[in-house]
Amino acid sequence: MAEKLDFSLPAKRPQSSIAGTLTVLLLVALTALAVANLVATVRNRPTETEQTQSGLAADQVKALATRLDQRGLHQEAAGLWRDYAASPALTEAERARAFFHAGVSLEKAGQFAQAIEQYYRSEATAALDELRTQINTHVKQCFESLGNFAALRYELMDRTSLNPSDAAGSKVVAEIGPEKITEAQLDAIVQRGIENQLASVKAFMSPEQLSEQKKRLLEQYRAPQAKQQFLQSWLAQEILYRQALDEGLADKPETKQVLADVTRGVLSQQLMDEKLASKINLTETDLQTYYSANKDKYVEPAKAKISHIRLADEDRAADALKRIGDGEDFATLARELSEDEATKSAGGAIAEDVLGGAYVPGIGDANEVNKAIFAADSPAVLPQAFQTDKGWEIVRVNEKHPERQKPFEEVRQQVTQELLRRKQQEVQQDYIKEMMDKYNVIVHTSVLAPAPPTDSQEPATQK
Repeated sequence: MAEKLDFSLPAKRPQSSIAGTLTVLLLVALTALAVANLVATVRNRPTETEQTQSGLAADQVKALATRLDQRGLHQEAAGLWRDYAASPALTEAERARAFFHAGVSLEKAGQFAQAIEQYYRSEATAALDELRTQINTHVKQCFESLGNFAALRYELMDRTSLNPSDAAGSKVVAEIGPEKITEAQLDAIVQRGIENQLASVKAFMSPEQLSEQKKRLLEQYRAPQAKQQFLQSWLAQEILYRQALDEGLADKPETKQVLADVTRGVLSQQLMDEKLASKINLTETDLQTYYSANKDKYVEPAKAKISHIRLADEDRAADALKRIGDGEDFATLARELSEDEATKSAGGAIAEDVLGGAYVPGIGDANEVNKAIFAADSPAVLPQAFQTDKGWEIVRVNEKHPERQKPFEEVRQQVTQELLRRKQQEVQQDYIKEMMDKYNVIVHTSVLAPAPPTDSQEPATQK
């Protein structure tokens, strides 16, 4: 009998309880290890709040900025200080210090306007006592370096005001419709006018001289009356300008031509001023050398101070000389006898110096008198009276000073101006010649030469 086929499945064997437990423990251990590694990685990597825009940690950026400052790379350092200030991890005090350092770096790099912005940011972020005095000093220096003395005036007023809420220069001095002109704006307009006035000469002045000149001119507008006059003049020009625009004057062909001509002149002058400023750099050695080579130009001639008594005739002059010789006071006699009303009340004293030559102040063209003055000692009365076209002159030499070589320091300003003028002429001539060659300029002088005379214009020859 054939065997029956068995299609039933084999029964499952029961698993060992020890093996299952080991498997679970192994999985738990692996999971714990992965979590530990993840925590360590996150802990060792800067968080988003610790990182800066450059991708470096905030402390790394601060160290790098400090190092760049120490190497004199101030502009690059300023960028990193600003990057450091943007880190969310900083406290407000730390951020204020970072802005301050950015300002110092920019100031050292010569970017004064940007430096002022960073100082303002520092103050706005946190008012730190440790930085207050330093920021005041740096802001003042930046405004002075910019030559913006009008803004500096109001800046100092704001920083020393007992009521900081009242911004200096905020008072309205004029209105044009809804537009309000404040004191600060008026001073800025005045300064802009002064800068335009000095534009043509600034290339010939040192930064110190330019700064002093701007201060001097600004001082002229400190008086209320002067400021009022300037304001009235500016307002008149401003409303005429606005009316001209309203009437379409700027669109007229003749106006455009005038504006084009003015623009051409301004641009050409601006270019030359920039070239002069970039090419002329006088050093102390240059000034000393020019002075030494031109000492004869800086000599003060011999000079004298005199008094005189003018009389109508020789006899009266002789009598006055005798009275002086007998001991009477010269000034008293001048008040009593002199016929020169201009000097009589002053005892005959003449304010103007007498220099070598024929002319004598208060007396006139009198070569003989001039020679006698410089031949005499002082103080002394000349022993004789001199006849001039005004009468008879009795002269007293009060002071005499010999010819004197002026020292360099005394004529430094004059030397600077003369050397700058000479350098300016040289640079201007060379640059214009360079531009003539660049643009291939040819002048046909023969066309502009005077026409030769025709036969009818030729003078008749004598037979």
